[in-house]
Amino acid sequence: MIGVDTLVASAEADAAAWDESGLPVDVIGAAAQAGILGLDRSKDDRGLGLTAAELGSVAERLGAVCTSLRSLLTVQGLVNAAVDRWGTAEQRAQWLPALATGELLAGFAATETGAGSDLASVSTRFEAHGSDHRISGRKLWVTFGEVADVLLVLGRSPAGLTTALVETNSPGVCVEPIHGQLGMRGARLAHIDLDGVVVPAGHLIAPPGFGLSHVVSTALDHGRYTIAWGCVGMSRACLGDAVAHASTRVQGSAVLSEYDGVRAILGRSWVDAAGARALCERAAEQRDAREPAAIFATVAAKFAASRVAASVSQQAVQVLGAAGCASDSRVGRFFRDAKVMQIIEGATEVAELQIGDYVLGGGAR
Repeated sequence: MIGVDTLVASAEADAAAWDESGLPVDVIGAAAQAGILGLDRSKDDRGLGLTAAELGSVAERLGAVCTSLRSLLTVQGLVNAAVDRWGTAEQRAQWLPALATGELLAGFAATETGAGSDLASVSTRFEAHGSDHRISGRKLWVTFGEVADVLLVLGRSPAGLTTALVETNSPGVCVEPIHGQLGMRGARLAHIDLDGVVVPAGHLIAPPGFGLSHVVSTALDHGRYTIAWGCVGMSRACLGDAVAHASTRVQGSAVLSEYDGVRAILGRSWVDAAGARALCERAAEQRDAREPAAIFATVAAKFAASRVAASVSQQAVQVLGAAGCASDSRVGRFFRDAKVMQIIEGATEVAELQIGDYVLGGGAR
């Protein structure tokens, strides 16, 4: 994919600057033109119709150069997936082509002060307003929320947890850009206040009560998958940078790679990264085969890949030493990003319990 090649080359040169100033609008536009925002949507919806394996490969390539650029693929993809799976025919026709081509940029507004890993605790309110709905609440850490045109919002109505598409130019939407967070500094994150925002009934995705169990679950599953592959890319890049440094940097009277401890670090990192990639490949195979176990395979892949990205990036910073702590260091940037990957779309601790339950239930035999 020529467009992806161009994006990767641009990110290799500019990702450190984007980490300071945010992913530029023209780069987001270039990603849209390259088809990045609709990779696995059908060609009828103006997507590229890629398989899960092909989608993973692109996420891995982007993840190896810029987490924020890969996050653009992730957030647009998860909103696309939720609308595609649970939207009506009319909603799919209205929203999917615009989302797949980047005519509309999407955000996922679920997290709140009291609802992170436990999204069932959201307090954002959906209230009847004639034939429409009025939404009030405050959403945190919305990826690309600073520039999004439409948000997939999770809240609660009298009928239960509910989701709707909310256009950010609607009266009552207030966007508060975030700067200086630990990781994903280029992903144009924002906190968003919804102050009595009126949305048409036709913007609700799935019936009220199905917001978390169906719509958000689909979105998170898609998000976990591309994050997992992005983390594999991060690990591969960090290992490559560590190998290059260890092979040339002289410490005392020897090259770093001649020290047993350094070679051990590189060996462990390679094994860990290869194992995480194998789990991602397994998830891709099961998703393409539409196997029921694909959901668990994706949880396992994201759990492993995010942990490996954290450990490999940490070890890479250790090998590079002062160079790894520099402001333009890729391994330093990925060290910060990797910690965030262990939290979003299902924290490591939550995934461990899910995997344990699966094993106890006999699913891993």
